[in-house]
Amino acid sequence: MRYVMRQKLLSLGDDFTIKDDEGRDVFYVDGKVLSLGDKLIFKDGQGNEVARVTERLLSIGGTWEVSRDGRPYATVKKSLFSILHCKFTVDVPGPDDLEARGNLLDHEYTLTRDGQVVAEVSKKWFSWTDSYGVEVAEGEDDVLILACAVVIDMACHKDEKDHDH
Repeated sequence: MRYVMRQKLLSLGDDFTIKDDEGRDVFYVDGKVLSLGDKLIFKDGQGNEVARVTERLLSIGGTWEVSRDGRPYATVKKSLFSILHCKFTVDVPGPDDLEARGNLLDHEYTLTRDGQVVAEVSKKWFSWTDSYGVEVAEGEDDVLILACAVVIDMACHKDEKDHDH
């Protein structure tokens, strides 16, 4: 399934929708700015919460928790040791961790599990420049992948957003 995301979609506190490649709203993301870090609430088309992303403030480099049904589900961490490019890992229960690599600043990267591509993020599918796509492989956790894409977008462009205000 391919989803359409707005590039640099979050100014602090923004809400936004994630659409499918035919332009239909699939998920709604409620962005909350808190004194203790950013929080995003992902909702399905019926308004039910399907995931929550919370920034951990005291982490070095950047760490975000993805929770479902009020329970921790995954941890997204920005690597401190990749000087030439951003790199993120997604720690999920069991051996199914994900890794994001590529040109994360320009929305051209893949999410892999054990070297197998489970999602691709790219601007090349769209002619308009303020959007990028997230294509999730069949059978993967679409909500988790989309939450990771949003976290990576926020984290890689955080300094730019701070200067916008």
